[in-house]
Amino acid sequence: MVNRIGTVTLSVLLAGSLAACGSNNTATSPAASAKPSEQSASTVPVKKEKTKLSYWTGDRHDMDYIKGVVQKFNETNGENIEVEMVVKTEDFNQAIDLAFASGQAPDIIRVKENTIQPFAQKGYLKPIDSYLTDAIKKKFPIIDDFNRIDGKMYSLPNYGSTLRLVYNKELFAKAGIAAPPKTLKEMVEDAKKITAVGKASGSYGFAQNFKSPESALGRSARVIAEASGYGGFGFDFKTAKFDFTGFKEIISSFKQMVDDGSTLPGMESLDIDPLRAQFAEGKIGMYISFSSEPGVYANQFPAKIEWASAPVPTIDGTVKGATSFLGGQWLAISNTTKNADQAWKFMQFMYTDEVLKTYHEKGFGLSMVPSVSSVAKKPEIKGIDGFLPVGNDGTWPLQPTVTVEGMKKDDAFFKYMISGGNLDQIILDLNKRYNDALDKAVAKGAVKVQPNPSFDPMKLMMK
Repeated sequence: MVNRIGTVTLSVLLAGSLAACGSNNTATSPAASAKPSEQSASTVPVKKEKTKLSYWTGDRHDMDYIKGVVQKFNETNGENIEVEMVVKTEDFNQAIDLAFASGQAPDIIRVKENTIQPFAQKGYLKPIDSYLTDAIKKKFPIIDDFNRIDGKMYSLPNYGSTLRLVYNKELFAKAGIAAPPKTLKEMVEDAKKITAVGKASGSYGFAQNFKSPESALGRSARVIAEASGYGGFGFDFKTAKFDFTGFKEIISSFKQMVDDGSTLPGMESLDIDPLRAQFAEGKIGMYISFSSEPGVYANQFPAKIEWASAPVPTIDGTVKGATSFLGGQWLAISNTTKNADQAWKFMQFMYTDEVLKTYHEKGFGLSMVPSVSSVAKKPEIKGIDGFLPVGNDGTWPLQPTVTVEGMKKDDAFFKYMISGGNLDQIILDLNKRYNDALDKAVAKGAVKVQPNPSFDPMKLMMK
């Protein structure tokens, strides 16, 4: 059922009662309604009280599959545990903050590379080290900062995501464009050409989901910067300082497409699913997103057009760094849950080979677990080939998380794209405010950074 805009709640009730062993919870007797003469203290069966858990995720692309997995767990766990799955499609991070502030936090949380550090620092996550056996440690790759933070484990990996330029082959052909752009200049020119031939029918060259500038630029400007040799979130690992200079040409190009009228009207209020729906209808020439898109266009928004994916353009056409292969975490247990053992039982079920293998083969994500990826079939889903990891893909280290005063970088860049201003001054201001925040975090001991003069983004590549 739909509770409110942006939140879909999927609650799967147990089909009948599940008998299980004893519990610390109060037991109830199914024979309580029998006549006193028919009851026997020695033969009255004990029914374990139901344990209800909530699982919150911001993932929409795999919702139907995970709904079925949750239902299977509810029906077979044998301990009368019932998990309610809540999919929050908008403002997931803010919803988590509010839930913890109000004492209504979920028991299990979907964490990602940009949330696991801040969630752990805020005390939202429970370390899972005590649950990890030697077999589990051997099976799952453990990556510092991605699932192990300050020596404590918070999550295990499931899948990784690559980032690609997704484009409408039909609109490219109609505009006379032979191949997807390799430079920012080509991207701007292609967007203009597509708009020129498509505007009459409501089609435009480019779009991103700018209802959330953080989400939009995090899947587009970020990966263009990385492929061009810059930290995708503005952090320079050589100097251990923030420097957003590398974003100047990227944001300027995005603004040029806006100024040219090459972007989908209303893009500033577009969320990712409405964007996908528009692309599936043939209204968008290109955008940049994750390897979840093939599953989206096969199941959620069946594409009515021929589409493909390609490596993202770089600033000047030269690849100077790895493009992100994101992953390393999936589920985590809330630090406030009163049912941590039951939450771990659910996590164990979610991390079984059957669940992870099917997840990969259905194209929801590319497995990062060697024992799964070595036996799983290549996802048989249209469009996945262009997203499969290649030599240029690689995992960047995580940048430090800081609390900056004033407007955040993505909001500042988006404001410039729409309203203009002095981009050089905006970048100088961002550099100052972010480095001030970094200095404060280091002084408090909340963040540790170390300059790495030999850092080479080309060495992050898989090849």
